[in-house]
Amino acid sequence: MRIGIPREIKPLEGRVALIPEACGELARAGHRVLVERGAGCTSGFADAAYVAAGATLMEDAPRLYGEAELIVKVKAPWGPELDLLRPEQVLFSFLHLAADAELTRRLLGVGLTALAFETVEAGGRLPILAPMSEIAGRLAVQIGATLLHGPQGGKGVLLGGMSVAERGAVVVLGAGNAGSAAVAAASALGAGVTVLDRDPQRLAAARALGPNVTALYAYADALGEWALRADLLIGAALIPGARAPRLISAEQVAAMTPGSVIVDVSVDQGGCIETTRPTTYAEPTYRVHEVVHFGVTNMPGAVPRSASRALCASLFPWVLRLAQPDWRGDPVLAAAVNLTEGVLVHPALRAS
Repeated sequence: MRIGIPREIKPLEGRVALIPEACGELARAGHRVLVERGAGCTSGFADAAYVAAGATLMEDAPRLYGEAELIVKVKAPWGPELDLLRPEQVLFSFLHLAADAELTRRLLGVGLTALAFETVEAGGRLPILAPMSEIAGRLAVQIGATLLHGPQGGKGVLLGGMSVAERGAVVVLGAGNAGSAAVAAASALGAGVTVLDRDPQRLAAARALGPNVTALYAYADALGEWALRADLLIGAALIPGARAPRLISAEQVAAMTPGSVIVDVSVDQGGCIETTRPTTYAEPTYRVHEVVHFGVTNMPGAVPRSASRALCASLFPWVLRLAQPDWRGDPVLAAAVNLTEGVLVHPALRAS
């Protein structure tokens, strides 16, 4: 199998899908690994390391896409990459098609087979998405804490508080991988944390993360009330493969205190807060009703070294399977197919 690892071109996206060690194992398994020059540099992985591992450097994206049978990349194809795809190829990356009708249309027009990292589900878990969700959850607190600073347009609240000042209030919508990571990070800072979810086991696990954590059932009528109390509101609700559920309305955002901060981690899937819209690290924030919003769609891209290692560790076993001629016989990979031969096949996407 000819496996292509392109350089990511989404603005300020520094991750790489596979690090040199993983490429070396693929090469030893008999596959030809094609790596675009510079693909790993921002993550700290030099071209020479890929060559030493047995990969072949490709000078540019057109040459890589022209030879590769399997394209493995971090973010969905973007801009000029879409014109390089071919019907006979298999694409494996984050796709988030439920929130991107135009990308869905373009990929259907190509006619290739596309599997999404976020729809690989095994044993009730999302093994490839999980580490990126954890990183995004931690970053949501770090970024949110900074955006609350007065010079950043925030209300001037120190999340952890002080002996003579109240704790900052963090409200987290969802106690999955991202939400739990956010709760842990906010709790460690000393903030007063409230997390809302409908899964009793997740709530119990979240409650155990610290004495300053309150875990509550996410009654629909209560969500807006908790949003009003938040200095930092973190959206972390997810339905695998589908658009994120809308939990907070624009009217409820308007009622929040000016200078409050919203970080919607579920922005990739459309966001769980009505006023959320996608942004990039080039222009990460905007204000709606005097509330600061952060909607970057590739949050882990800010820590590419750590994120690339974590992503590759979770991704590599699935790439090994996908590189086999009979991969469609693997029920997990078969269920992760989003579209093939111009047809949308994933149930969550067909229903959205």
